[in-house]
Amino acid sequence: MMKSLRVLSVAAEIFPLIKIGELADVTGALPIALKAEGIEVRTLVPGYPGVMNALGPVEGVLHLPDFFGGEARLLGTTSGELGLFVLDAPHLFARPGNPYLTPEGMDWPDNALRFAALARMAADIGLGAVPSFVPDIVHAHDWQAALAPAYLHYSNSNRRRPATVLTVHNLAYQGVFPRELLAAIGLPSESFTIHGVEYYGSIGFLKAGL
Repeated sequence: MMKSLRVLSVAAEIFPLIKIGELADVTGALPIALKAEGIEVRTLVPGYPGVMNALGPVEGVLHLPDFFGGEARLLGTTSGELGLFVLDAPHLFARPGNPYLTPEGMDWPDNALRFAALARMAADIGLGAVPSFVPDIVHAHDWQAALAPAYLHYSNSNRRRPATVLTVHNLAYQGVFPRELLAAIGLPSESFTIHGVEYYGSIGFLKAGL
C-alpha cells in the first residue's frame, strides 16, 4: 500500500484558533481539503495565548531547554479536523496584542526572532525531529514562515530534506530586518548573498523563502 503524502504546513495564523486576515482562512481550510485527497497535513502554529487557551488535550512532543532565548515545548494536538503542532514558547508568544503588534499598534521589536523560531522549528520537523511525522513537503505561508526553506537549505543534516513550497498571501508584508540579526536567527554568514537571504542590504524573510 502506498504511503500517503505528508505535508507540514507552517503559518502564523489558522482559523478557528487565531485569525487576523485571510491567511487564517486558507490555512484552516486547505488541510481539510487535502485530507479528502488522501494527504496527511499537520500545521505548525505559534502558541499565542488565544491558541493555548483554545487547545484541548495536548501531547508533549519535544522539550527545548534553550530555543531562541528561552525554554519552549513542541505540542501535538487536534482542533476539529485539524492536526496541529504548537510551538509553546512563552518568551516569544505569550503576549497581549495581536500576533504581530503590541497593544499600542507597533510591531513587536523582536518579530524577527519570534518568527525565525517558528521557521526553525518547521525545518527541524522537516529534518525528522518528530519521528512519528516526517513530512515529504514543508509548506510555508507568508513571511512569518518563509525562513523555513532557508534553514533547510543551509542545514548540515545528512537526512533527506523535504521539498518546500511557499505561498504568498500578502506581498505587502515581506519581513525585512537588519543584517546584524543574521547570527541571532542562526543562519550562516554565507547565506547573506543575493542568492540567499540578502535583500537590499537587509535580511528578507519572504525573499529567502522564494
